Amino acid sequence: MSFNAIRELRNNNEYKAGDLLVIFGELFNRGYANGLVNAAKAKGMKVITGTVGRRDSDGTLRPLNSDELAEKTEDVINIPLEAGFDIEPGPAGKSAVDMISGLKMSQWQEAQIDWNEVEAAQKTAIERFRKQTTAFLTELKDKYINENTNVLFAHTMAGGFPRSKIIMTVANRVFKGSGKRYGSSEEFWNSELGKLCNKNFNEVSGETLSHLIELSADTRKYIESHGNRATYTAYGYHGTEILIDDKFTWQSYAPYLQGWAKVRLEEIANEAHSKNINACVFNVPEILTNSSSIFLGVEVPLYKLMQAIQKIKGDDAFNAIKEKCNSLLKEEFTIEDVLAKLDSYFVNSNITHLLDWEKGWPQHNDADQMLFMRTLSSEIIDMHKDKKELMTAELSELCYNSCGIAMLDESWSPRNGTTWVGHDLVARLM
Repeated sequence: MSFNAIRELRNNNEYKAGDLLVIFGELFNRGYANGLVNAAKAKGMKVITGTVGRRDSDGTLRPLNSDELAEKTEDVINIPLEAGFDIEPGPAGKSAVDMISGLKMSQWQEAQIDWNEVEAAQKTAIERFRKQTTAFLTELKDKYINENTNVLFAHTMAGGFPRSKIIMTVANRVFKGSGKRYGSSEEFWNSELGKLCNKNFNEVSGETLSHLIELSADTRKYIESHGNRATYTAYGYHGTEILIDDKFTWQSYAPYLQGWAKVRLEEIANEAHSKNINACVFNVPEILTNSSSIFLGVEVPLYKLMQAIQKIKGDDAFNAIKEKCNSLLKEEFTIEDVLAKLDSYFVNSNITHLLDWEKGWPQHNDADQMLFMRTLSSEIIDMHKDKKELMTAELSELCYNSCGIAMLDESWSPRNGTTWVGHDLVARLM
């Protein structure tokens, strides 16, 4: 795959007041979709969201109840769009999660999964998801779309960790472990548990975009028949460019096991784009969100945004952000101390292989890399006055708001099915 990054906005989009931003998934706080929502609202667009639904104590999937709906700030099409098959029973009555329940940490490599049962459950779950998606699209068209409506579908489905205690316990070592608690991502990925994760990640993070594009064909045709535009965005991660030695350089994070599903997401968007469908996966920078907090050190490149701001926007913009960030640090530290650590971090041999596009992506972890990453991440967090008030919150908000502006602009007529937003553009759009 070639690397295609957005450097400048084209400002050619014609979204207008009354057009729709449709969140295909559920909108939560502190996530990337909030930036796109903010950009759409600035245009006067109406935001419609979906929901993944909720599970009752007996496992029944249901819509949001009145109390849950009351907490939402946008219109919700209340049809559960939960994807994945991890707790879907197979013909024999057992789900994949049932098959591995009760395993102890010492037994995780001995997991036995009946793949015929899992594949049957997967088929049932896909049928349910497609049925629910069709109902979602029907309500959207009947209730919200008219002859003057442009519609931007924003695919926000991500994750797909099987809801299993043993998987989360092992994954915690893979993503956060170091020293004696280090877990090899490659060993995990090649195990039965890893294969299950791979399948479910693909269903949730990847194939859901394919279902959306396919099942919305009639809606898209209706929109376009009236001279309007139907467009699709999705959130990817495939590394991002940050400022290293005064040059914007691609780098990535490891281990990012959902990366294989993100590659599948890119393939789906590229195929749609080749058929003249306005679809694009936006590979956005690392930020710290509720969902990304499982990944130790994923926030480290985010601090480098400070240097990009200084280079692109100048000292005044840099000093304004610097003042906010310094206020969160202990008195004996400044943002310069943080940046000095990062300058040595990205030239260390434990990390430099993650700056090599030719090595391929995603990459697995190794013990030295995880220890080095954990040490730096912890050192920077310990510089803060309060571990619950980190400068990453401020920088993350800058990232997702800038990315929202870029995505809204590019989505109107995307140049590629897959593109990247780096720290240079984030700084420029502040």
